[in-house]
Amino acid sequence: MSTSASETSKGKLLLVTPTFHGYYRSIANALERRGYQVASHRYDGFDSVASKVRNKVLHELPAKIGMDHLSKAEDWSTKRALEALIEVNPDFLIVIKGDTLGDDFWSEVEKRQLPRILWLYDDLKRHSYTVDFLKNIGPVLSYSMDEAELLANQGVNASYLPNAFDPELAAPPTQRRQEVVFVGARYDNRQMLLERLRDAGVPVRAYGRQWSHHVIDKLRTWELSRPQLPAERDIPLSEAYQVQAIAAAAINVHGLQAGLAMRTFEVPGMGGLQLVDRPDVDRFYDIGTEVLLFQSPEELIDLSRRALKDHAWAESIREAGRKRTLAEHTFVHRINDLDRRWE
Repeated sequence: MSTSASETSKGKLLLVTPTFHGYYRSIANALERRGYQVASHRYDGFDSVASKVRNKVLHELPAKIGMDHLSKAEDWSTKRALEALIEVNPDFLIVIKGDTLGDDFWSEVEKRQLPRILWLYDDLKRHSYTVDFLKNIGPVLSYSMDEAELLANQGVNASYLPNAFDPELAAPPTQRRQEVVFVGARYDNRQMLLERLRDAGVPVRAYGRQWSHHVIDKLRTWELSRPQLPAERDIPLSEAYQVQAIAAAAINVHGLQAGLAMRTFEVPGMGGLQLVDRPDVDRFYDIGTEVLLFQSPEELIDLSRRALKDHAWAESIREAGRKRTLAEHTFVHRINDLDRRWE
């Protein structure tokens, strides 16, 4: 558990969060700038070799072969989060996702009558919460406008808080590389698009353990086959920021995802050229001058080819996207909004 302080503190805040690419660090930093003394607890943190092996044996392997593994994961996460809650004794609580935290944790939160916020920066279908639970837990923030409205219509104190960019994580690069990149998990729709680009002669590269041809990554993901695409292993978030900005263009593919992904803000925030598949990106950026929209493989191929050739056009979009992001879409902006949601 990590702790940091502000000179003019509003009080102690416990941030209970998944590890997920280290986004909690950006959130904690923004909370500190807002005046909170922040302690971060990663309820799924596997820091030692022993804990990583334990996770593979007790959770990932049983899940792969259809055995029940959720109760063990919940018990482990709950015990550690409850210990953090008692140790920190916070004045405020923010839980991000947190659906592996059991009744013992939430009962202690309720007993302490803590001001708390539950922040969902993933789809509802990827959480195990019931509507009744969400009605009782307090303010709920969703990264999806549609799902926030759905919950509000069902009586949940829910509101919309989109994802964001951390300008302090990495400096925008000045060099460029003549390839189109994707950083993230491998899904069928993403693989199809990258293969279409490859077949059209567009230089493309994917980053992540599910794309990587490295034997260790094949073992980690319980898969032996990989698509025939240039690919790299997992990279830290700060390096992903850089990779997407250096590339001629970075692809942002959502598919059926309810909200807009973090990379929606990260690519333009770093001065990258974003090729995104969601028309509702126009809530945040001007399509055509700050980001580029594709809605078919053919459009993606055409935009990628132009990005590789028309450097002046690409640079104008990069500059405009970064300017808009820094003005409106950082984690500091989001935390300023969050700070108005306490009950």
